[in-house]
Amino acid sequence: MTDALKRLSDEGVAIWLDDLSRKRITSGNLAELIDQSHVVGVTTNPSIFQKAISSGDGYEQQLADLAVRGVTVEEAIRMITTADVRDAADILRPVFDATDGQDGRVSIEVDPRLAHNTHATVAEAKQLAWLVDRPNTLIKIPATRAGLPAIAEVIGKGISVNVTLIFSLERYRAVMDAYLTGLEKAKAAGLDLSLIHSVASFFVSRVDTEIDKRLDALGTAEAKELRGKAALANARLAYQAYEEVFSSDRWAALEKSGANKQRALWASTGVKDPAYKDTLYVDDLVAPNTVNTMPEATLEATADHGQITGDTVRGTYEQAKAELDALAKVGISYDDVVQLLEDEGVEKFEASWNDLLKSTEAELKRLAPEA
Repeated sequence: MTDALKRLSDEGVAIWLDDLSRKRITSGNLAELIDQSHVVGVTTNPSIFQKAISSGDGYEQQLADLAVRGVTVEEAIRMITTADVRDAADILRPVFDATDGQDGRVSIEVDPRLAHNTHATVAEAKQLAWLVDRPNTLIKIPATRAGLPAIAEVIGKGISVNVTLIFSLERYRAVMDAYLTGLEKAKAAGLDLSLIHSVASFFVSRVDTEIDKRLDALGTAEAKELRGKAALANARLAYQAYEEVFSSDRWAALEKSGANKQRALWASTGVKDPAYKDTLYVDDLVAPNTVNTMPEATLEATADHGQITGDTVRGTYEQAKAELDALAKVGISYDDVVQLLEDEGVEKFEASWNDLLKSTEAELKRLAPEA
């Protein structure tokens, strides 16, 4: 069942699970996926926590204890989410040790309501790193304009970061620049660069969803030919940018001081259109030193029938550029699409966080002792 997953790992793609819940931790399921399905990391986001905690499975006792203490709903959520991340990090610790800190990591996101506030994002990142208190944590910071200087500052303090919600090539280059700036700050502060790690989460499927919708609205034969090509083209050109930045003189100076490359992470790799093969964003995004974070359904589909045929990224750059150029020729604005997706991404995570606040507040009230 896991031959395809092993081949994927052998090609240099780290397999991370894009999901976490207390039940997954306590049932032994996460340990099983690490042991049997080559999973070497976990990512979370506000939507994942909202789904997990709202299900109530495994959270009742902690919620009851928090209700008795009369904590605020924000504090309750942070106590619950950091407990899950800490436990997952402990389960993944052997992987972290075996890979010299590259994998075995668990990501936790700053409050999405802070996405456009640089100083608050930095403060929240420091607080989360302190609360979880595990070396194999990545603090997730969105790649908004306000997020970029926050990334540099947090990296500069020696905190490892997962940069999330990257949709555009221009923003991705800015993210890599922020990472290098952060490393330079850390070096100037005398920190050990070898202990700082980062991934850049480049979102995939949502690009096709939005662009395909616009192509369908055009309805021409030319437009139909371009369906399902934009997301892969975009991601492949991102890897080209990664290769350029991490072969530069600026990078070489940092590498000599022990710095680690910021790996490209393919996020949002669950296929949304049933017309496409369900392993599309795994099979066709195989490249060395990358991460693919998958929902469980995609992980299972890849194990069952993934077609891992070696590197499917390098050597595709000219074709990828031609495919994005073809979109412009039919009147689809790349800049408009990627900005919309970033805005929607922030809004969706904020909406999930607000839903989580409401449902948790209701539980705390229900469980609170009578006066």
